Amino acid sequence: MKTLSVLTLAKGRPAHLVNMMLGLARQSVLPHEFIIAVMQDTLYDNLPEMPFPVRQVKIDPLALRLSAARNRAASLASGEALVFLDIDCIPAPDCLHDYQKGLTECDGLLMGEVMYLPAGASQSGWTYAGFEQNCARHSDRRGPPAEGVEICSDYRCFWSLNFAIRRDSFMASGGFDESYVGYGGEDTDYAKGFTLSGGMLGWLKGALVYHQHHAHHMPPVHHLETVVKNAERFEGKWGYRTMGHWLHAFRLMGLIDDTAGRPIRILRQPDEADLALTGQQSHQPYANTASVIRILEQRTAPLAQSLAAE
Repeated sequence: MKTLSVLTLAKGRPAHLVNMMLGLARQSVLPHEFIIAVMQDTLYDNLPEMPFPVRQVKIDPLALRLSAARNRAASLASGEALVFLDIDCIPAPDCLHDYQKGLTECDGLLMGEVMYLPAGASQSGWTYAGFEQNCARHSDRRGPPAEGVEICSDYRCFWSLNFAIRRDSFMASGGFDESYVGYGGEDTDYAKGFTLSGGMLGWLKGALVYHQHHAHHMPPVHHLETVVKNAERFEGKWGYRTMGHWLHAFRLMGLIDDTAGRPIRILRQPDEADLALTGQQSHQPYANTASVIRILEQRTAPLAQSLAAE
């Protein structure tokens, strides 16, 4: 793999995009090009000068079409390898080198490492040394292998935040299913189809990115309707629902009825209490669905015990 195209989807967050670009300019192996799929009305301006070509491509801003945006960016890429990074990722200096090495040795769908930064860590003047002093690994996502590539047998582990694939393999796979619109499910769908077709999903040692802090919710109650719709889209295609941990949390919160064999019903919209429970706090490096579920299950345990005693 001699050339790598880096691709990102961008909507708002111009400071995050600038930081990503600064990280790309500091790579031990520079990208062949950087393609930005812009999912807003206007292109970004005042971006830093880069030692490689940068191309902005406008995508329909009226809907969150993540699959279509990724496919569009990939179709324009000319590198032998495609590296997909979310806009809030700053690549470590050897990120692209690690992907280049990994994809040279292994034709698969490779997932790199992610470390999370607290609020303020990526402000102007940031350094990688500063990141290392403050970053944290996600408590509910597994770490990298000791070295090289480790095959992942569970397609549900695929995470589109930071991954890479040979361009020819991506094109042969047909890309992401563009019938998924809005947040959730499209990456799980892609990994399931890719692995069912004989493709290999793997964890890669290295290819590290630092995730920049931003306001977020986990489970994503702010995307309740599209998560529900995409879970049903997945069920219609594969026979069962995905995003089960999010649906479980939504059910515990009283937001949905997801009785098996019936369409999911949204019972109410999230309120301020739901947003407060699921929102990432400034002191947290990441929001965590598992933590929210533990809180919700503790709340419902006394009621369940009372009902069982009757």
